[in-house]
Amino acid sequence: MNPAPLPSGTTRRRVELRLRKPWFAWGARPTVTVDGVGNPAQWGTGTWALPDGRAVEFGVYGINRGWRFGAASVRVEAAAAGAGAGAGAGAGAVLEYRAGLLPFGRGTLVVVPG
Repeated sequence: MNPAPLPSGTTRRRVELRLRKPWFAWGARPTVTVDGVGNPAQWGTGTWALPDGRAVEFGVYGINRGWRFGAASVRVEAAAAGAGAGAGAGAGAVLEYRAGLLPFGRGTLVVVPG
């Protein structure tokens, strides 16, 4: 039998996620998916906890009254996410999301080098 997972506040892996608000957002909010599970978010920069020891599929899309736009996803490997936020500058991966230039089509979600 597997031991119970640790609560999310005790995870050792985090990524920084930068969500750039598009010009046409009109009150739309971003939704972040981690391995297919949706989580409401806010535009701007934040950190997200990752499960220990495995790769994770990150996805982001905007939603406004049921209208979904700018979907994008990227896989973050276990080695790319460093130790927790207290580990100092440069720990963990940095992901940046941008919606498309128009309010339809796909957005981009990339791992920022450095």
